[in-house]
Amino acid sequence: MPDTRKVTASIKENVAYMNQVLPVEESFDIVQREMTVGGREASFYFINGFVNDESMLKIMDSLFGVKAENMPGSVTAFVKECIPYVEVNVIGDFDQVFRNLLSGTACFFVDGYEACIVIDCRSYPARSVDEPDKDKSLRGSRDGFVETIVFNTALMRRRIRDSHLVMQMLEVGESSRTDVAVCYMSDRVDKELLDNVMSRLKSIRTDALRMNQQSLAECLFKRKWFNPFPKFKFTERPDTAAVCLLEGKVVIMVDNSPSAMILPTSVFDIIEEANDYYFPTLTGIYLKITRGLIALMTVFLTPVFLLFMQNLNWLPKVFAFVAVKDTVNIPLIFQLLLLEIAIDGLRLAALNTPNMLSTPLSVIAGLVMGEFSVASGWFNSEVMLYMAFVAVANYTQPNFELGYALKFMRLLLLVLTAMFNWIGFLAGCIIVICSICFNKTLSGRSYLNVKLN
Repeated sequence: MPDTRKVTASIKENVAYMNQVLPVEESFDIVQREMTVGGREASFYFINGFVNDESMLKIMDSLFGVKAENMPGSVTAFVKECIPYVEVNVIGDFDQVFRNLLSGTACFFVDGYEACIVIDCRSYPARSVDEPDKDKSLRGSRDGFVETIVFNTALMRRRIRDSHLVMQMLEVGESSRTDVAVCYMSDRVDKELLDNVMSRLKSIRTDALRMNQQSLAECLFKRKWFNPFPKFKFTERPDTAAVCLLEGKVVIMVDNSPSAMILPTSVFDIIEEANDYYFPTLTGIYLKITRGLIALMTVFLTPVFLLFMQNLNWLPKVFAFVAVKDTVNIPLIFQLLLLEIAIDGLRLAALNTPNMLSTPLSVIAGLVMGEFSVASGWFNSEVMLYMAFVAVANYTQPNFELGYALKFMRLLLLVLTAMFNWIGFLAGCIIVICSICFNKTLSGRSYLNVKLN
């Protein structure tokens, strides 16, 4: 519940209430600094590690130089005449005081002033804006989003020097009060979509965005669990986000998250990557077509192979060489499913392997598990070949969620084909098509076609 109590002119009452609500004595990082300014009692509250020590030193040095006879009569005049800093605000209720303090600003109380002075000299811990590991470009900029929302919005503002670029800041979460920035071009955005997004954001009632953007995405759109295709596009590249803004889309940034959420989106937007913008039109179209064909192959290659192995009489003589030559000790369907799980296991192992051990362990996994699993009779070489292609081809997709959505569709096709032969394969194809065609975006539009103003 919001704190409706107002700041009073008594420094003692204000300090007593602040110390009652905040664990000043228990928490080492919540600092209270008492001082005398112009012959009056004053008190600073700030979070250790968030304020810029150099700026605070200069501000305090200026405050110590204020004499009693020069003290202004109002808090507004005091801010204008005695605080030599750019970002200063005056607030009168404790709810806003606590929000500002816990977000990193310094709150300053002076006896006799019926308001709190908020000085925004925050200095968040942040890493450098290096190019993201997942979304790289061959000929693009080499910067990327970080976990600090102010840096991320600045990276986009640097690319779009237009007065129509609007960045609205909201707070989501009763406990976390996470900063969420909604970015759009006011002259290009779809007004209906923007109103829909803003109303959904303002109506969110949750305790905290525990997993940042993923939690926000789940609050914005309650998608059906059985449809794995992503509803949003995520990017860690500011140039990609800037291009989407200029196309009339809405970009949502969440503090503590190094990626931007882009909407509305379609399946064609999701398979795009940064290189598509940096190459000539013909090259970009070729890359998109290639990526689309490889995506289709990752879904249908192994199910089609399984279907023909179950119906060898369907196999044309030209492609007779693809048939399994060696003895099949384990049914092909179980070989394919085991390899699907093994590939995910290797991927998880790679994520948790120290960098110094990644190369030797990769050699062990590739040689020992690949060659000797075939030699021992567990797997057939043809199955290993096709699954190796699928494992590598999954990385052609820039979107991680889309890669797993295609994987789930492939598993569904494999199981249905193994159980019901060609009827199961046909039913699986219908399910895949329906999952894409009837998937709706946040705006309620088709997943296959997003129309912008």
